[in-house]
Amino acid sequence: MGNPVLLRYRFRTMSPHAHPAPAPSSRPVGELIREWRQHRRLSQLDLAMQADISTRHLSYVETGRATPSRAMVMHLAERLSVPLRERNVLLAAAGFAPMYRERSLADPALEAARHTVELVLKAHEPWPALAVDRHWTILSHNATVPLLLQDVDAALLQGPVNALRLSLHPGGLAPRIANLATWRAHLLHRLGQQIEATSDPVLVALRDELQAYPAPHGDDGAAASHELNAIAVPLQLHTPGGVLSFISTTTVFGSPVDITLAELALETFFPADTATAEALRQLATA
Repeated sequence: MGNPVLLRYRFRTMSPHAHPAPAPSSRPVGELIREWRQHRRLSQLDLAMQADISTRHLSYVETGRATPSRAMVMHLAERLSVPLRERNVLLAAAGFAPMYRERSLADPALEAARHTVELVLKAHEPWPALAVDRHWTILSHNATVPLLLQDVDAALLQGPVNALRLSLHPGGLAPRIANLATWRAHLLHRLGQQIEATSDPVLVALRDELQAYPAPHGDDGAAASHELNAIAVPLQLHTPGGVLSFISTTTVFGSPVDITLAELALETFFPADTATAEALRQLATA
C-alpha cells in the first residue's frame, strides 16, 4: 500500500491551563439550569422529583428568586447529566470556582492515563485504533492507522486532524469506503446523539459541514437506516489488496474527574472477517 502516511502530532495539547476558567457569561445560573432541563425534555415537576426538592424551590432557582448553593448546583447538574465542562459554567454563573480541571494528556499529572491510552492503542495492533477528544480531534493513534490513509489529501492530515472529517471528506477516505451511505449515516447518527447530550456548538457546526459534503452516489436511505439497526455497522474500505471490513467499539474512562479524561474516547476497529484479519497481519509486517 506504499509508504505509511505520517500524522504529525502526538497527544496534542487541548488546553495550556491546568484549571481554565469557563467562558464568561452574563446569563444567570437559573436560566442555564432551565435551559438544560428543557434540553433534557423534563418538566419542573420531573426534575424536582428526581432531585428530591420542591417544585417551588426549583422554580425560584430558575427565575432567580432563590440563589442555589454550590451543592445544589452540583446536585441539579448531576440529575440533568450535564457534562463536566458545562458544570464548571454553571458553577461560575452561580459565583463559585470551577470544580473540574482540563489538562493536556501530555501533562505530568495525567501520566498514568496517558500510559493506559498508549498501552491500549499499541496492544490493539495490528488492528487500527485511535484516541479522540470531544470534537473528534485525533489525539493519538497506533502504527496501523497511517497504513490505511494512502491517497488521502495531505491537507486533511495536518494537525489537528478531525476523524469524522477525515472519514467523510471527498478528499479523505470517503471515495474508498465501499458502504459510504451506511457509514455516513452511522457517523452522523452518533454525532447527533453527542450533540443531544452536550449541546456543543462546535459539534453542531461540524455536523453542518459533514452534511454539506456531496451525498454518496446511489445513496439509499432505506438501506442505511436498516443497517443502522444492526448490532454493529461495518466500515468497508477499498484497498489495493481488496475490501477490508471492520467493526468498531468505543471505550471511555469509567469515572473521570478531569474534563480531559471525561471527553476522551478510544475508537478501536476489529476485522469483521478472516480475509481482513490476514490482510492487516501482512500489512503490519510489510
